[in-house]
Amino acid sequence: MSTPTLADLLAQADADGHDHSATEKATGLLHIHNHATGAITWFPTWKKFRETADWQESVNGAGAELAAASAPAEQAGAALAAAELETLLDQAARSSDANAFVQENLTGHLTRTWALGDAVAKANGKDLHTGGATPSVFAGYPYDVYAQDGGVFATTLWNDIIDARRTRALAEEAARKALKPVSRKAMKNAARKAARR
Repeated sequence: MSTPTLADLLAQADADGHDHSATEKATGLLHIHNHATGAITWFPTWKKFRETADWQESVNGAGAELAAASAPAEQAGAALAAAELETLLDQAARSSDANAFVQENLTGHLTRTWALGDAVAKANGKDLHTGGATPSVFAGYPYDVYAQDGGVFATTLWNDIIDARRTRALAEEAARKALKPVSRKAMKNAARKAARR
């Protein structure tokens, strides 16, 4: 039996129908069900990703990027992961359809992040992560990349992608309010208060 690709597993999950529990058992994938839209987003666990034909290619690609970087592998990997997350959330905020965006991008980001972690371990001559403490390459990363086989990472990132537009709008509103011109009366009152101190 040949090693399945991630695309094969995702296609099988999409074709299997409504018995999500049976599909999870058959494919080794997990899912997030958006009850508001009825959409199902399938994604692999980090363990299942390592069993696919795509894993070695992804790790080799990430390893080549780390080798080309001027910083040590761990620093380069952390910088790549942070930059790619920032780009993903920025693109999500600009997307006209958050649900379509998350369907198209969640799995790719998860697997790319896990491949970076594995590439850093290989570059440093360490064993691949199999449990326990999160590798230091992800020390500053805002998600717990390996918790519950990657399920925590997937669901929190899924929520952040869905909310990216609203989060950006709130940040822009706060910035606008911070730049709002101050009246002369307010400046005089502030000066009086400061003089009293």
